[in-house]
Parts: sequence; C-alpha cells; structure tokens
Amino acid sequence: MASSGVLGSRAHSSAGSRASRLRKSRAPLPVPCSRDPGAHVITRGRGAMAARMAAFVLLLGLAERGPARSGAAKMKVVEEPNTFGLNNPFMPQTSRLQPKRDPSPVSGPGHLSRLSGKCFSLVEATYKYEFCPFHNVTQHEQTFRWNAYSGILGIWHEWEIANNTFRGMWMRDGDSCHSQSRQSKVELTCGKSNRLAHVSEPHTCVYALTFETPLVCHPHSLLVYPTLPAALQHRWEQVEQDLADGLITSQGYEKLLRSIFEDAGYLKAPEQSEQAQQDRGAKGLVFETLESCHEAHKALSAELERLRSVLTQHGIPYTQPAETYISEHLGPKTPTDPTAEHLRGDPGLRANNL
Repeated sequence: MASSGVLGSRAHSSAGSRASRLRKSRAPLPVPCSRDPGAHVITRGRGAMAARMAAFVLLLGLAERGPARSGAAKMKVVEEPNTFGLNNPFMPQTSRLQPKRDPSPVSGPGHLSRLSGKCFSLVEATYKYEFCPFHNVTQHEQTFRWNAYSGILGIWHEWEIANNTFRGMWMRDGDSCHSQSRQSKVELTCGKSNRLAHVSEPHTCVYALTFETPLVCHPHSLLVYPTLPAALQHRWEQVEQDLADGLITSQGYEKLLRSIFEDAGYLKAPEQSEQAQQDRGAKGLVFETLESCHEAHKALSAELERLRSVLTQHGIPYTQPAETYISEHLGPKTPTDPTAEHLRGDPGLRANNL
C-alpha cells in the first residue's frame, strides 16, 4: 500500500510538471530588451506613416487621371491628309502649294460670280479633290505617308464657249507633269445644291470635273450673248450680218467671234494660252524657277556672242538689214514698174526725178 501511494504521488507530480511545461509553451514570447523603451512605439508609427503615404500617392494618381468615364472612349476618324511636308499648316506659307501665276479675273454670267471665294471638295479613292470656282483645283492624297502628294491641278484661266454657250471652265498652268502642266476642265450641270459630283483623269495630267449647281438649271443661264456689253453685242450682230451677206467666210466668222470673246475677257489670246505654247513646241519655254531662267539667259547670251563673232570673222555686218546686204552683193536693182513698188507697200507712186 505504501508503495502504491508513492507511485501515485510520483505520477501526480510528473503530470503537473507536463502541464506546467505546456502552459509555458503557449505563453507569449517576452519582448526583447531595448535600450530605448519606446522603440516598439516608433516601429508602429513608421508602418502607419507608410500606409498614409501610399494612400496619398493613390489619391494623386486618381486626380491626374480625372473622373472615371462611364463608357468606352470614342475614336474620331479624320479624313484630312497628314500634316507632314507640303501640307503642314505650321510651316510657312511659302513652303506649301505654290501656284505658277494668279488666277484670271472673274468673268462670265454674273449670277455665277457668287461662287467666287467658295470651295467644294470630293473624296474619291485615296484622293481628296477641291474645286474653288474662279480660283483653282487642288488634289490631296489621303494617306499616312510622310510625303503624301498635294498639288495644283489647274488655275482659273478661261471659259470654253461653243454654240453661243458657256460649256466649261478651264483651269490651266497647274503643277508640272512630265513635260507639261496639269490642267482641268470643269463642266457645270444642273443640280439641287452646289457640289463637286465627279472627278476623272481621261488623259494623262488632264482632269475632268463635274460641278452641280442650281444656278445653271435655267435654259438661258449659260448663254454668252446676254452677258456681253452693248458695244460687243453690236459687233456680234454686225459679224452675223456680214456672214449672211457673204462678206466673210466661216473661218473669218469664227475668228471675229473669238476676238469679241477675248475683248470680253471670256477667252485668252492665243499667245497667252498654254495651247499656243504646246503648238510652238520647244520655243514655248516655261521656267519653273528664277535660277533656271537666269541659266537659260546666260546660255542664249553666249550663243548670241558666238554668232556675232562668226559674222565678224566673215565680214558680215549683222547690224544692217538683210535686204541691204543682199542688194550690195547682187548688184543694183533692175528698174521695176512703179505700180509694182506701190503693191509692195510703198506709201504711193514715187516721182520720176529724171
């Protein structure tokens, strides 16, 4: 019995020691000793400050972005050409489209003058065309390339007249195209509103435009005769009478009629038109820049000096008329009939002083 009591007391003692060790293992670890008793307070303060700084940075980011949008952002598609190169509006005007000359004065039917100062555009394929009546026609390539083409397809020049009617507007002297200049013919047709309806290029560097306007819907809106001053109307009536009386031919009639249109400002004289330059071929030189004009002038001056030296070497007086030179080498003229001299352009019959 005594031994059993001793064993029970030992078991009770060991159980108590295990319970005591278990309670110690669950107890919180002691705070390590520090020379500064407020070190743990400083650590907690740094954490709170970092949290506040993060919240402040987040608020700054939201303020910079602005208020949240309820829907998705919309993209605006612009059909204008790029703003690089010649189209750049921020570049000086001198580096943009450069016309070769000023447009002709406004002419033709008076009711069409209200179109002056306005422009009408049309987008076809990858190009945007712009027609400014009595000013010019331009073309702009619709692309994102840095060197997109923009050019002048013609400057207002003259009317096309046929059968006493204004048939179209000619825009000439546009940008260079190989060995010629670009040109455009604008046909005016009846329409409900003013708009550029169609653009095509039937020939290389020659463009055809169709412009619709209610201003030409009246059957007499494009007649030439009513637009002329009274003096030119009287000249036209006289030409018609001369043709009816057989005093002039059909060719002479067309020539006289054209002179009336030129005096009215509807047509340009042949020497002023580009067609005359094309007919003259190489003689109709057109200089793109002042430098090229100076170079051509120097070349012509050198050629002139060379020809003068050749004439001087051969004893040919180049300052005298050619007829004098011929008479000196062929001998004196044979007597001719006085009437023949008069027909050659002399003011009258010469008196016989012999």
